[in-house]
Amino acid sequence: MATVDESAQREGAADQRPGIWQIAIPSIIGNLSFTVVGMVQTKFIGGLGAEALAAVGAGQRVFFAMQAILMAVSAGTTALVARAWGARDYEEASRVTMASLVLAGGFALIAMVFGLLFARQVAGVFGLDEETLTLATDNIRWLSVFQVTFAVNFILGAALRASGDAWSPLWIGIGVNVINLPLLYVCVFGFGPIPALGVSGAAIAAGISFTVGGGVLLLLWVRNKFRVKHVRSGWWRRARLRRLLDIGYPAAVEQVVFQVGFFAFLMLIGNFYGTEAFAAYNIGVNLLQVCMTVGFGFSIAGSTLVGQHLGANDHDAATRSGWRSMNLAILAMGGLGLVIGIYAQPLATWFIGDEPLTIRYTVIFIHLLASMMPLMAIDFAIGGALRGAGDTRFPLIASFASLIGMRCGLAALFTWLELSVAWVYGALVGDYLLKGAMLIWRFRTGRWKTLLREGRRSRRASAQRGG
Repeated sequence: MATVDESAQREGAADQRPGIWQIAIPSIIGNLSFTVVGMVQTKFIGGLGAEALAAVGAGQRVFFAMQAILMAVSAGTTALVARAWGARDYEEASRVTMASLVLAGGFALIAMVFGLLFARQVAGVFGLDEETLTLATDNIRWLSVFQVTFAVNFILGAALRASGDAWSPLWIGIGVNVINLPLLYVCVFGFGPIPALGVSGAAIAAGISFTVGGGVLLLLWVRNKFRVKHVRSGWWRRARLRRLLDIGYPAAVEQVVFQVGFFAFLMLIGNFYGTEAFAAYNIGVNLLQVCMTVGFGFSIAGSTLVGQHLGANDHDAATRSGWRSMNLAILAMGGLGLVIGIYAQPLATWFIGDEPLTIRYTVIFIHLLASMMPLMAIDFAIGGALRGAGDTRFPLIASFASLIGMRCGLAALFTWLELSVAWVYGALVGDYLLKGAMLIWRFRTGRWKTLLREGRRSRRASAQRGG
């Protein structure tokens, strides 16, 4: 039982910790601003035809796959910075941030070289026609050039949010988008002496704007303008790096599983159902990205608060934060999904124009994915809460079972039976049903509350046996 002094300290620490909305609202606004840019990009590229849309979709999928390692480092950053902040060990939070940034920068350089050298081979797995394949290859190469820039934005943003500062990444993100929008128009369609670059222009515009945003983040961080400070020494410690990797490598493997599953799913669509069906998937995902960005906001809030409460040894508050993040995410994402589903036909027509087959496929996909928004909300919120606690292994297991086993398995079966693409899209239902059930079961067990502590004890015991 906690003593009076311990209870008082816990209450005082709780007063300094943000609420769900204090983290979720700026995170949602920031994500929505990027979603708006993505929708504008879809509209611009849609005017160039289904081939251009399919090329951007393939490029984005490869880009996300290359960022798997960055997401893994980010998972470790979030968990360890939030824990340190909850325990009021602010120096450790700053050292974790520095170590994470160096690791992510190194991995980003490797991803950049890989993307530049093997863009065409990777894009070729989607079964695209020659024109679309060439466009996708150019898009991937240009996105690869800016991998280090994306890493800086990714890691510093994660560290700031984990400390409870979700507003600074928001303002930087809005600045990035203010730069990105006019650049997007100029680079895609051309202006004055600048030639029209089409699909490649979209990647160049994003890269330049994120370079500016990353530069501003680095400058402010080095000048110690954020609550997470820049440190020059003490950050390169074997134990700290091992903890980052212990938390991060299951997240990295999960991202690999995630990307392999998506690659397989899209390969089936591209190879057996054509460019229109492939483009429709990309358009539908971009339209429903509004719902997903709201989910990411609650995922960030759940990760941060669960980590901070566990750092303060307040397990009950950590549990309440996870469930509340999930409930709010279900309400928000479910409501937005319903609205977008109702207006699927006019939205698809506005984005695509005179492409009747692509529009029909897009409407089918939107209706299916929109109906899955409450289940996706569980994935975002509870998955984020588990990762914030340092439990990155179980989400990996859930992703493998649901995405590879359920979605890809069903999609392959429906393709083999020569059913329509609507059945293949419908494999998403089994995916999110299974994953939601698994994540809720895991969170209910409470096993995640002591994983990091048990990991430290196990390493100390191993070291003592080795000595």
